[in-house]
Amino acid sequence: MKWIGLLMMAALSLSAQKKQEVKVVVVTMFERGEDTGDAPGEFQLWVEREKLAQKLAFPQGNRDLRTDGKGLIAMVTGVGTAKAAASVMALGMDPRFDLTKAYWLVAGIAGVDPADASLGSAAWATYVVDGDLGHEIDGREIPAGWKTGFVPLRKAVPYEQPVREPNEGEMYKLNVGLVDWAYGLTKGMDLGDTPALKERRALMTGLPNAQKAPFVLKGDTLQSSTFWHGKLLNEWANDWVKYHTKDAANYVTTAMEDTGTLQSLHFLAKAGKVDVNRVLVLRTASNFDSQRPQITAAESLAENKAGGYAGFMPAVESAWKVGSTVVHELTGNWKKYRNELPN
Repeated sequence: MKWIGLLMMAALSLSAQKKQEVKVVVVTMFERGEDTGDAPGEFQLWVEREKLAQKLAFPQGNRDLRTDGKGLIAMVTGVGTAKAAASVMALGMDPRFDLTKAYWLVAGIAGVDPADASLGSAAWATYVVDGDLGHEIDGREIPAGWKTGFVPLRKAVPYEQPVREPNEGEMYKLNVGLVDWAYGLTKGMDLGDTPALKERRALMTGLPNAQKAPFVLKGDTLQSSTFWHGKLLNEWANDWVKYHTKDAANYVTTAMEDTGTLQSLHFLAKAGKVDVNRVLVLRTASNFDSQRPQITAAESLAENKAGGYAGFMPAVESAWKVGSTVVHELTGNWKKYRNELPN
C-alpha cells in the first residue's frame, strides 16, 4: 500500500503547485519551419520580437508553446478547424495554467474581399461565421432561381428564413466593446507599403479599397476548410455572412480555423476555464479572395499558387504589428485590465 500513499502525496503536491496566471494567449495557426531564424510563418515574429525565449512542452497540441515567463503565451494550433479546436481545448485544460483572466488574440493571415480592403491590411472581426456547416448541391444541379447551391443547415433552400436560433456553431459574436477598443487603439497605424504591393493593387481597377495602402479596419470573417476562390464565391461569402448574422456583419476576410477556436473557447467557458468576453480575432490580408478584372477565377487561383501570395509577408508583419500593440497595452497595464475589460 506504500505506493498508493506515494501517489496520493504526489497528487497533492501537484495540486498545491500554483498555476501560472496567463495574461494573453496569442493564437497563430501555422509556422513554416523553426520557431526562429528561418522563413517566418504566423508564429515566428511573435517568438522573436516578443522575446518568447522559454519553450513549454505541449505534446497534446500541434507544437510546443512559447512564453516570456511574464504571462504572455503564444501557440500554433495547426491548419484547419479540427486542429484549432483540439489545440485550443488542450491548452484550456492544461493544469499548468490559470486562463480565467486571459485575453485571447487570434492573429493570422487570410484572403480578403477586394471590395473592402487591400493586401497587407488588418481587419478586426466582430462576427466569426462558419462556411462549412450546411448542405450543398453541385453547381451543375442547382435549380432555376437559386443563387447558390449552398443551403443553411436544416433548411431546404438557400437563405431560408427564419435563421435558426440558437445556432449550432454557424456564427459567433465577439465582445463588441472589446473589438471596438482594439480597433480604436490601432486604426491609425501605418502598416507600411512595398513596391510589390503597389504593383499588385494597381491591377485591381474599379476597386478603390483594394488600391489603398495597407490599413486597419473592422471587418468580419468567414471560416471554412475549403480554400475557395473567385467572384461568384465571393458573392456567396457576403450573402452567407449576412444571412447568419441577420445583416449585422460585413464579410471581409476568409480563413479556416477561427470557428474551431471559438467552439473550444465556448466549451471551456462553460467549464469555468476561460472568459469568452476576452477574445479578439485579427485577420490580415495575404491575398485577394477573387480575381482581378482582367482574368478568370481559375487563372487567378493558379497565379496565386504558382507565385505565392503577393501580400504574405506584409500580412505576417501586420498581424504582429497590429496585434502586438493590443498585447502590449494589456500586459503593460495588467493591474487595470486583469479585472476590468477595456471599453
